Amino acid sequence: SLTLQAAAKEPVSLAVSQDRKRQRRQNTMIIVLKQDAPDVQVREFCHELEDMGLQINDSKGSDTHILGLIGDTKAIAESWVLANPVVETCRRVSEPYKKANRKFHPDDSVIDVEGVKIGGGNFAVIAGPCSIESEEQITYCAQRVKAAGASLLRGGAFKPRTSPYSFQGMRSEGLDLLKLARRATGSPIVTEIMNTEHLPLFENVDLIQVGARNMQNFELLKAVGRQKKPVLLKRGLANTLEEFVMSAEYIMAEGNENVILCERGIRTFETSMRNTLDLAGVVMLHKMTHLPVVVDPSHACGHAWMVPELAKAAVAAGADGLMIEVHNNPAKAKCDGAQSLTPDQFDELMQFIGKEVEFFGKKMN
Repeated sequence: SLTLQAAAKEPVSLAVSQDRKRQRRQNTMIIVLKQDAPDVQVREFCHELEDMGLQINDSKGSDTHILGLIGDTKAIAESWVLANPVVETCRRVSEPYKKANRKFHPDDSVIDVEGVKIGGGNFAVIAGPCSIESEEQITYCAQRVKAAGASLLRGGAFKPRTSPYSFQGMRSEGLDLLKLARRATGSPIVTEIMNTEHLPLFENVDLIQVGARNMQNFELLKAVGRQKKPVLLKRGLANTLEEFVMSAEYIMAEGNENVILCERGIRTFETSMRNTLDLAGVVMLHKMTHLPVVVDPSHACGHAWMVPELAKAAVAAGADGLMIEVHNNPAKAKCDGAQSLTPDQFDELMQFIGKEVEFFGKKMN
């Protein structure tokens, strides 16, 4: 009898829970302002909304001016909003991510990394070895990838490895060598941070990478969000796109809106490749968010011979950039040699990519 009573109550409690979840997700509103709305009236309207305890995400694009309201908007009637003479239309938003949401920010964001622009029709290639092994190695790779057309230099100083016995990187010494390579080439540098304690060491890094294994390390996301340096956020091995964008939201909610998303393959039932590259995810992310999306085909497949074809496919799918591993001697690499291109192979790929990017109407940095 008690079991039957519990079973009878369960659907009701489940429905209540789902209803509350829907209410929480609808706790936001987008207001589209009229193109000719006077600035004075817009400011007065914004002050009135702020007096209600709402946060305003003000996004002014080439054709639209949008106010994204964040907070308890349930008490605000749409009819009251539409009655204001500066308002064109308004609607409620169900997605839990706000700052990263394209509905709040219709135009593509362009992230500037020391003069290298990514997004909004600007295409950039990030290239270099998986891990920094010596000054000679990182400097030679830096010179070769720049000569081939790469805009940014990558190199791992701190390496998260599945096995505790694998090479863990040269750590702070590796960062120093990466900076020497930047001095030799002028290329902005990209490298991965592992925890919040390392942030002071990354003061002179141009683009901080948060790796796949740390995609939901929320304290780390908040920490990099509190500094103003651009962040390259990689998708987790088994995370949904919404979870991915919500991790970006963590960074943006702390005040740092310079976020670049990186699709690097997800774990599926397929075993012939390291991961499965989700190119459909690239297309969907551009619908969901205004943030740039780059693709890492090296980690996606784990095979150097596959990298060129996946890179070409990523450009066709609308990616805003590529991240490719290049090593001067892959056979003797201390990390991920099997998926690294040689400098000569990278040269050949870049000759094709340059033409492809132009064909699809983007500008190669």
